[in-house]
Amino acid sequence: MKDALGSVNSVLVLGGGSEIALATMRALVARRARTVVLAARHPEELEPAARELRAAGATTVETVRFDAEDDAEAHGRLVDDVFDRHRDIDLVLAAAGVLGDQSRDERDGAAARAVISTNFLGLVSALVPCVERMRAQGHGTLCVLSTVAGERPRRSNFVYGSSKAGLDAFAQGLGDSLAGTGVNVVVVRPGFVHTRMTEGLDAAPLATTPEKVAEATLEGIARGAHTVWAPPALRYVMSVLRHVPRPIFRRLPL
Repeated sequence: MKDALGSVNSVLVLGGGSEIALATMRALVARRARTVVLAARHPEELEPAARELRAAGATTVETVRFDAEDDAEAHGRLVDDVFDRHRDIDLVLAAAGVLGDQSRDERDGAAARAVISTNFLGLVSALVPCVERMRAQGHGTLCVLSTVAGERPRRSNFVYGSSKAGLDAFAQGLGDSLAGTGVNVVVVRPGFVHTRMTEGLDAAPLATTPEKVAEATLEGIARGAHTVWAPPALRYVMSVLRHVPRPIFRRLPL
């Protein structure tokens, strides 16, 4: 449960290896978060990050297995186990995701399915039981890491973009359905972020870092925002791009 000053005390991260998620956890621990559960496909690889968070002041840091491509029953068991053991989770950060390879994904149905399954379907089946547990405890925040790529999918990454568009729409609708329950949903839409996932790609305008996304995310959570743009100027860029006529949009170098 949040402490007397309203700070997040306990967190479950779905996709604990995400650099944005880890930057967010470092910032939260600096703000008195004390319980962190990092859930990822290969939890043993997160031990260095877990040690870092403990050294920074977290009293309990666990690494557990979470594979977005597992079935809904496995996701439900994971969520119940975490909530049962810690009794109260203030924040669930949904950060699992893969970029994929657009040139392959648009020609290989299995590859496209894997991207969409990881980025959309797998997170939905894990978030639903999280919502039910948060409803029962009467409070909590679900923070969903989306992307501006889902605002209007571009030909250069439309498989990834469509998977994030689905997740974004689900999270928006979920947030509306939870109004008045004490459970809030925050959708975070970064632009190009310098991470391992984007290494080797040409940086887009307004490129940012995991630390800056983390800062914007926590500021948004603190003020009760339903949408966070990182950096904020992307709100206006995407507002324009959403309304560009398709014949013109197809000619843009996107």
